[in-house]
Amino acid sequence: MDSLRKNILAATLLPLLLGACSGSGSSPSGGNSGTGGETSATKTYYVDSSTGDDSNDGLSEKKPWKTLAKASEAKLSPGDRLLLKCGGTFTGQLQISARGTSSSPIEVGSYGSGSAPVIQGEDESPWAVRILNSSYLTLSGLEIVNTGSKRLAGRTGLKIECRDGGVSRKVTVKDLFIHDVNGSLVKSEGGGSAILVENGGTTTASKFDSLTIRDCHILRCERNAMIWASEYYDRNNWLPSTNTVVSGNLIEEVPGDGIVPLGCDSTRVEYNVMRSCPETLPDTEAAAGIWPWSCDNTLIQFNEVSGHKAPWDAQGYDCDYNCRNTTIQYNYSHDNYGGMVLICDSGKERTYSLGNKGSVVRHNLSIGDGIRPKPASRGEMFSPMIHIAGRTESTLVEGNIIHSNKKNVDNADRRMIVSDSWDGYADQTTFKGNVFYSAETSSFSMGESTHNTFSGNWYLGAYSSYPEDATAKKSSYYYEKNVLDKDSEGFKGLSSLLVKRTLFGVECHYVDRNAFDAFLKAMEE
Repeated sequence: MDSLRKNILAATLLPLLLGACSGSGSSPSGGNSGTGGETSATKTYYVDSSTGDDSNDGLSEKKPWKTLAKASEAKLSPGDRLLLKCGGTFTGQLQISARGTSSSPIEVGSYGSGSAPVIQGEDESPWAVRILNSSYLTLSGLEIVNTGSKRLAGRTGLKIECRDGGVSRKVTVKDLFIHDVNGSLVKSEGGGSAILVENGGTTTASKFDSLTIRDCHILRCERNAMIWASEYYDRNNWLPSTNTVVSGNLIEEVPGDGIVPLGCDSTRVEYNVMRSCPETLPDTEAAAGIWPWSCDNTLIQFNEVSGHKAPWDAQGYDCDYNCRNTTIQYNYSHDNYGGMVLICDSGKERTYSLGNKGSVVRHNLSIGDGIRPKPASRGEMFSPMIHIAGRTESTLVEGNIIHSNKKNVDNADRRMIVSDSWDGYADQTTFKGNVFYSAETSSFSMGESTHNTFSGNWYLGAYSSYPEDATAKKSSYYYEKNVLDKDSEGFKGLSSLLVKRTLFGVECHYVDRNAFDAFLKAMEE
């Protein structure tokens, strides 16, 4: 909720990623193997960093181009493909600007056998790969690196941009390994990212429709993993990108924000994992795992965020400034310096914001969050399980399980909920049917927030005070038997609510919706 959020505008690669390069030399979608067979309507261009020559026509494996500069000059038409040779390293920048059709999309990927082709940005490259004003285009099966001799503000691995281009439709990026991008660690300087999505323009209003980012591995990128920047975040000049999907991505060793849609409507963020965040951000910085900013109708579900260590915030999830109807459900949060979730909005700035309205946080699982070991950026040991800041309105927090363990830190923040000021206080927040467990004495600090409703929550463990809850439940034999008796820290007993999946060799965990709902039902019986 830090005001710096307003400056948003300013390890092994597994066969899943290498599938395009491990077979018989076909392109990512099969089809043409590069030995001829082109139709008169479509072309496949080949690029080989070892044996290629830019004086070739590039239309066969025997006469490939050599450089990214030449590949960037390709005039791709509907149905065309641009393929980089597996096992090769390509230094420089690749820019793609092409429009396919729904029946004849354009593909940019790889061919041959061996490891995925590597695109290595040059020392001062602001991006290594750029997709500009494109539609019905798929980018897949590449390794992208953009490491300079020093950190560069705004540096990214992949930039997806729509500028003065109208609507950019159905761009898909998948099966990418993006790593070692050294952008700035400071958000107000422009930060840095693995993937930057940007839209704007001075002559033609431009946005994305049906952008998909899936099955990518992001490793050691600074400051952020995926970040959006839109010139149409202002409600007086509102043109949201629509129907974005971010799914099945693994984010590792990223110190800042994980996935942050901005200026979007109807975004779905699911089955992503953020883990093992390094503690490298300056003390001025706030960051969190997955959160929308200036968005409507965002759905965040079945994700896992752990090990976030930002100096301020560091929650697994957040519904932020100028957002309407955000739903955060069936997510897993654990071992973060901050708590499970932040819900926030400034009560002062309403010139371009409608405020944070209609947020729903339900059926999420938090285990062992709020473990900040030292004072946060404001000199406080601040890490409540739920933080509500500023003038949020009509928020529902329902059916979550929050298991707060011993902090083992002097002066640790052991509060379950804090509702405090950001130029105003929350109004009309409902807490219903949540399971709050605290191993150490906890409390609820609601400040000057208004019209709070607590109904039918479980308050298990130790508390110095309780909110007014006419149907409060302060003991549960079911929770003791099925959780605490198995493991006081909750991981063993509550693991029955999770399903395992492997992403790029890493064991990940997602909330099992049926098991979670059955657990809550059994608590009631």
